[in-house]
Amino acid sequence: MPTLLHKIGETIASEFSDLPDVEQATRVLLRLLLAAVLGGLLGFEREAHGKDAGIRTHMLVAMGAALFVLVSQQDGMATGDLSRVVQGVIAGVGFLGAGAILKLDGEERVKGLTTAAGIWLTAAIGVAAGMGREATAVLSALLALAVFSVVPMLVRLMDKRGGGAG
Repeated sequence: MPTLLHKIGETIASEFSDLPDVEQATRVLLRLLLAAVLGGLLGFEREAHGKDAGIRTHMLVAMGAALFVLVSQQDGMATGDLSRVVQGVIAGVGFLGAGAILKLDGEERVKGLTTAAGIWLTAAIGVAAGMGREATAVLSALLALAVFSVVPMLVRLMDKRGGGAG
């Protein structure tokens, strides 16, 4: 008859059995780490430009999105069920992004739309990383960095040349 400590040890070991081998543990670590790094790159760019949602926010959003799909995949969810998880992530992060949007009093201006859209896109990149679509996640992050960095420079250049629309 097993001793109490032996039984406790077996119970603890069984609770950590969701990563049964080195291959699976490496896969999970790689996907979460990639989500964190890509989210961090986007957050770094936003923070460097004085925006509210910075490195930690973007890292956490990307990792959270990746974790939701990773855990669902580990559980063996069917594709249809996994799509509902992704829909939940999209809606939840949309709600989070909505908190970043402000309508300024007495003005016809709205502030925070780019931040909200960036958080939403960061979640999508996290979903891609979590689903094992690493190349898609990296390419998407690079394109997002271009939108954050290059597009504003092009707009300023157009404004200087008198080609701006406003």
